[in-house]
Amino acid sequence: MMARRALGRQFGWLWAAYAVSAYGSGLGFGALPLIAVLVLHAGPAEVSALSAVGPAVGALIAVPLAPWVEFRRKRPVMIAMDLTRFGAMATIPVAYAFGRLGFVQLLTVSAVVAAAKIAFNAAGGAYLKTLVRPENLLVANARFESTNWSSIAVGPPLGGAAIGLFGPVTTVVADALSYLLSALGITAIRGREEAPQASEKSPVRAGALLDGWRHIMGDPGLRALYLNNMLVSGLIMATEPLLAVLLLRQLGFPPWQYALAFAAPCFGGLIGSRLAHRVVTRHGRHRVFRIVGTLRAVWLIGLVFVRPGVVGLVTVMAVELAIIINMSLYTPVLATYRLERTPKHLVARTLTAWSIGQQASIAVCTALGGLLADVTGPRTALTAAGLLILATPLLLPRREQTLQHEPQPSLSPS
Repeated sequence: MMARRALGRQFGWLWAAYAVSAYGSGLGFGALPLIAVLVLHAGPAEVSALSAVGPAVGALIAVPLAPWVEFRRKRPVMIAMDLTRFGAMATIPVAYAFGRLGFVQLLTVSAVVAAAKIAFNAAGGAYLKTLVRPENLLVANARFESTNWSSIAVGPPLGGAAIGLFGPVTTVVADALSYLLSALGITAIRGREEAPQASEKSPVRAGALLDGWRHIMGDPGLRALYLNNMLVSGLIMATEPLLAVLLLRQLGFPPWQYALAFAAPCFGGLIGSRLAHRVVTRHGRHRVFRIVGTLRAVWLIGLVFVRPGVVGLVTVMAVELAIIINMSLYTPVLATYRLERTPKHLVARTLTAWSIGQQASIAVCTALGGLLADVTGPRTALTAAGLLILATPLLLPRREQTLQHEPQPSLSPS
């Protein structure tokens, strides 16, 4: 068995900060729509707007932030984004306590948090590239991926119980405090961070906003992975509201079974992320992109066959487990390859462009899925998503596009 690789005290603080905010976000998963329904008595259109418009506006806000993040030291940027998210989230329980909470405030908080998250992740990826040696990037990304999936598995059920016991804004308070603790953890990282080069500090070109997309689209391997990832993410996420309607309204699943169907399979993320380094070392990165990238896409069609009762619950859990295992194996490999193929002075803008494209795809696919479901029903919309995603492996890169920096396969276990 492979010994646990030490990545240093600085990475340990960064990982701890990420874990705190991830578990806080897990506790607060879906908190804003829930508050909109329980406190503001919002209707379906308002809840849908909160789920889609807020993140979409946040993505637009993040576009001009990208050069600002690129030409600053990354640690202060991450701290600033954590404090921004803390401040935005903290306004909700304060307004609730004074009876002043409104829908516009929820929408504004959603947009601010989404923009800050994109900027934080861009700065974090750039900082990680300077903090960890190249041969350890995959191990580091796999640890972040494992933490992310475990927080999704544990957080929402605990958050639901906390709301039942202590009220609707409880998990928002926990989420806000997690950002404050994350900022403190990043502050604790010692060592002087290298400032951007003097020639890079003043991006005066308007085109600097688009440099991330130019880099992605100009690299054959990144371009193929970007387009594939946008469609896969969009189609998978588009099924969530469709399943909510199908399971809760049409098939009569109780809420606890619905929560279990999505929370329990997230433990599969621990399996996939822990296998990532071993699989790449043994089989090579290109096979992971082609084989595991394909396996992410083939299971979604199984949701069409969900039926009432225990069999239906097991079907959903099995499909979600298969998707999550493959996603959690694939994602850290993709994140590592993306960092390796991106010059240091473009990392923040490239990661921002990547996140914005993914957010936009999710918003578009979710909206189209909802429209189709209104006309034909959720099962037909799920069928369309399941069939469309089967074509996405055609976008995965050819071998010559990912051959550069390809790790050599090992004949023995690492």
